[in-house]
Amino acid sequence: MASSIFQTGLSQSMTWELSKDIMALKKAFEAGNLPVAAAKLQATLRSLEDVRLDIGITGGTGSGKSTFVNAIRGLGDEEPNSACTGVVEMTVNPTPYPHPKYPNVIFWDLPGVDAHTFQADDYFQRVLLGRYDFIIFITSDSFTANHARLARGILRQGKRLYFIRSKVDVDLAASRSRRPSTFSEERVLSQIQADCWQRLAAEGLENPKVYLLSMFELGKYDFHLLEEAMVKEVDSHKRHALLVALPNVSMPILEKKAASLQQHIWLVATVACGVNPTPVPGVQDVACDLYRLIRSLEGYRHSFGLDKASLVKLAEGTGQPLHQILAAVQGPKTKVTKALVTDLLGQASKDASAFTRELLGVPVLGALATCGISFATVYQMLRKSLDMAVKDAQSVLVQASLDTSDHKLPENSNQ
Repeated sequence: MASSIFQTGLSQSMTWELSKDIMALKKAFEAGNLPVAAAKLQATLRSLEDVRLDIGITGGTGSGKSTFVNAIRGLGDEEPNSACTGVVEMTVNPTPYPHPKYPNVIFWDLPGVDAHTFQADDYFQRVLLGRYDFIIFITSDSFTANHARLARGILRQGKRLYFIRSKVDVDLAASRSRRPSTFSEERVLSQIQADCWQRLAAEGLENPKVYLLSMFELGKYDFHLLEEAMVKEVDSHKRHALLVALPNVSMPILEKKAASLQQHIWLVATVACGVNPTPVPGVQDVACDLYRLIRSLEGYRHSFGLDKASLVKLAEGTGQPLHQILAAVQGPKTKVTKALVTDLLGQASKDASAFTRELLGVPVLGALATCGISFATVYQMLRKSLDMAVKDAQSVLVQASLDTSDHKLPENSNQ
C-alpha cells in the first residue's frame, strides 16, 4: 500500500510537473533530507493549486449561455458575481466569470451567434479563440448553418467542442400539455437528440455528441455525461482543477473527485511534515504545519459541497428542509479549526505505527520514516477525512435526489 502512494500520485496527476525533478527528489528522500524534498514538492503543490483553466461558453442568442455560466458555478441569476441573463442577447464582449471557490477556473460568457449578422472570421477575432482550453456550444432550438459554421471553425483550430441542447424542460412541458395521454419523456428527448444529430451531420459535422440540459435542473438529463466527457478529455495537468470545481450532481463525478484528491494525499502530507513543521499539542511525536492541513480539509468540504453555504443553497434549490440535508452529513458541520485538526491527528496517531513500519521497507518513501510517525499520522488523518467527506457527499446527493447517473447518452444513429 505504501509504495502505491508515491507511484499512483506520480504516474498520473503529478508526472507532468515531477518528471524533470524526479532524480533529485529520489536522492533527497533516500538521504533522509525531508525538508529539501518537501520544498520541491511544495512548489509542485502550489503549481497544481494555481493551474488555470479557461472554458468558453458560446451558442445561439437567448439559448441560456449566461444562465449556464451561473449554474455550473453554483450561482443563481440574481446572486453577486453572476452573469447577466435575459431573453435577448446580454453579452457584447467575452466576459470572464471566475468560479467563486476556485478563481483559477474561469468560465467565459461569449457573445451569441446572431442569425442575421454572424460572420465567422469577425467572431473568432472578437473572442480570441486561442485563450480557451475547450468550448461549450449551447442552443435552445435547432442547430443552424451558422452554428455549424462556427463549430467547424472551432474544431479546425484544434479546440475540443461540446454541444448542448438547452431548455429541454420547456419542450417536455409543452409536449406533456399538448399530448397528455400519449406523452413519453424518453420519446421526446430521443426526438430532440435525433434532430440535433441530423442537422449537424447535414452541415458536415461527423458523429457529434449532443447533451440535453435544463439550466434550472442541472442534475437532470445529460449534465453528468457532459461532466464525465469534459473530465476525460481535458489536458491531464488541468483535470484536477476541473474536477474539484464541477457541481456534485452524480455519483461518478464524486468518485472521480475522490480519486483525484486521494492521489494528492501523499504530496500534502509530505509538505505538511517537511515545511515549517511545529509540534502538535497533545499528539506525541507528531510535528507538522497545521494550517496546511486546515486548508486541505476545508478544500474537501468545499469541493464536495459540504460547507454551510453550499448546503443551505442546496436545501433552497431542492425545496427540502435544511435539517434533513444537514442530517445526511456525519463529518464536521462547522468551519475546520486548529482544534479539530489536532483532535483528528490524535485519533490517527493510534493507527500510525503500523503504517510507519510499512514505510521502512519502501524505496524512496522509506526515508520518510526518519521523521518519526508524523508523516504516517498526517497521511492517515487526511485519508480518513477524505473518506468521510466522500461518504457525506454521497449521502447528501441521495437525500437531495440529484443523481441521474444511470442515464446513458443514446447511440448516434448516424454513426
